[in-house]
Amino acid sequence: MPSTLLRTVRRVGTSGAPADVMVVDGRVTAVAPAGTLDPLDSATTTGTATGADTEVVEADGAWLGPGLRDHHVHLDQWALVRRRIDVTDCTSAEETADRLAAAVRSGVPDRVLVGHGYRDGLWPGPARRELLDRAAPGLPVVVVSADLHAVWCNELALAHVGAVLGRALPAGADGVLREQDAFDVTGALSRVPDDQLDAYVADAVEAAAARGVTGVVDLEMDADIDRWVRRIHAGTDGLRIASGVYPARLDEAVRRGLRTGDVVDGTRGLLTVGPFKVITDGSLGTRTAATADGEGVLSWAPEDLVPLLRRAVDAGLVPAVHAIGDRAVTLALDALETVGSRGSIEHAQLLAAPDVARFARLGVVASVQPEHAMDDRDIADHYWAGRTDRAFPFAALERAGAAMVLGSDAPVAPLDPWVSMAAAVGRDRDGREPWHPEQRMSALAAWRGSTDGRVSVTVGDVADLVLVPTDPLVASSAELRDMPVLGTAVAGRWTHRDR
Repeated sequence: MPSTLLRTVRRVGTSGAPADVMVVDGRVTAVAPAGTLDPLDSATTTGTATGADTEVVEADGAWLGPGLRDHHVHLDQWALVRRRIDVTDCTSAEETADRLAAAVRSGVPDRVLVGHGYRDGLWPGPARRELLDRAAPGLPVVVVSADLHAVWCNELALAHVGAVLGRALPAGADGVLREQDAFDVTGALSRVPDDQLDAYVADAVEAAAARGVTGVVDLEMDADIDRWVRRIHAGTDGLRIASGVYPARLDEAVRRGLRTGDVVDGTRGLLTVGPFKVITDGSLGTRTAATADGEGVLSWAPEDLVPLLRRAVDAGLVPAVHAIGDRAVTLALDALETVGSRGSIEHAQLLAAPDVARFARLGVVASVQPEHAMDDRDIADHYWAGRTDRAFPFAALERAGAAMVLGSDAPVAPLDPWVSMAAAVGRDRDGREPWHPEQRMSALAAWRGSTDGRVSVTVGDVADLVLVPTDPLVASSAELRDMPVLGTAVAGRWTHRDR
C-alpha cells in the first residue's frame, strides 16, 4: 500500500501548531513539526512502502481530524430517498398532492409514484386518500413521512402494496398507515433488483465520503450482512459499515454466531456486526412516541422486551433500543438495567429528569440525532407543550457525564455529520433564534460523538481521516453546517479528494 505524507496540517484537538503526518500501511506512523518529515527517509516510511512510493499532500494549514462516523443511518432507505420526490417543504396535504401531480406531468413516475418527507403534525387539515387519487389518476401513490413511521397511500397503492405483502392494509379514509404497517410498506417499496439498489447505495456511499464520513452504523430494517459482503466485493468500499440486527433476524444471527463488533471475513475489515436494534415506541412527528402523559404507543411490553434483550445479550449482541418518548426511555433503561447491558438508547428525545443521570450511572450511550430537534421544534412546542425544556436535552446529558454519539437517522435527516454537529452546538437553523439554547452541546462533545470517540490524530491510529479548512472545535454552527471537506481517507486510502 502506498504511503502518504501530509505536510503542514493542523490537528484538531491540539494547539494547532503546523505538523507533518505520515501514513503507512493504513496507520499513522509519525507526527512531527512541519517540515521535518522526509518521505525518502526509510525510518519514516517503515512498512511495506518505500520513500519512492510516498504521496506528498501539501495541506497548507488545513485541519486534520479522525474520520467522521454517523452512528445511526438506514442506508438503503437513504439511497432510495435520494431518488424520490421531495415533499419536505410542503405545508399542507393539498400542497403535497400538487407537488406529486407536477411530478406526474413531468414524466417522473414509474410503476409507483413515491414521495418522501411529509410532516403533517402542523398541517391545517388532514391527509385524505382522494387527494392522492386525483394527483395521479391510474397510478399507485405512496408518500413516506419524514420520520419513516407513517405512509400516506392512495387507493391503488393500498391494493398494489397489499398484493405484494399478501395481506390487506388497514388504512382508513385518510389512506395513512402508521408504525409496523408503515414499515411493511416501505419495505415493500425497497424491493428493487439487487444491482439497481447496489448502484444507488454506491452513489450514497460516495456522497457520504465527500462529507468526511468514514463509517456508519447501518440500522436498515431489512439489514443483511451478506448484502454488504456482496457490495464490498463489488467495490463499494468507501465506508466502514457496522450492520445491525433486528428481532426478525435474531434467530439467524444466533445460529451464525454473529456478535456485535466482530469483523466479517473477506471484507478487509470494512464490515462488522452492528448492534441489536429494537424499536419500542413511535415518533414525535407521527404522534406515536410513548410519553409519561399517556400519549403514543409501545411496540414492546416490558415483560416481552426484557427476555428479548436478554437473549440478544447472551448471544453477544449489544442492544440499540429506539425510545423517543419519556415513558419509552424509562422502560428501555429499566430493561437494559435488568439484563445488565449498557447498550444505547437511540433518539432519547424526551427524558424524565431522573433518567438523565441514569444514562451515566448505567453506562448507557445516548445515541442522538440533533438535526431532529431543528426539524421538529415547532411540532414539539405544539405536542410536547410545557415539556420542551427536557426535549433533546444534550447539555443535561453532557453535564451528567453520559456518553453521547451523534447520527442523522438518514433519510430522516441528511447523512452529513456536519449538519448534526451544527444542530448540536447551535440548536439553530434557517436564521431562527436558537431553540432551548440552554441545552446546547459543547463543541468537544459534538466532535467526539461524531467520530469513533477520538478527538485528535495520533501515532498508531488507524488512518481514517478527514481534512477541512476550519477547526471544527471553534467553528460557528453556520460554518459547521456548510463545512467544506478537502479530503477523506479510510485506512489511508483516499475516498474523497478536493485538493
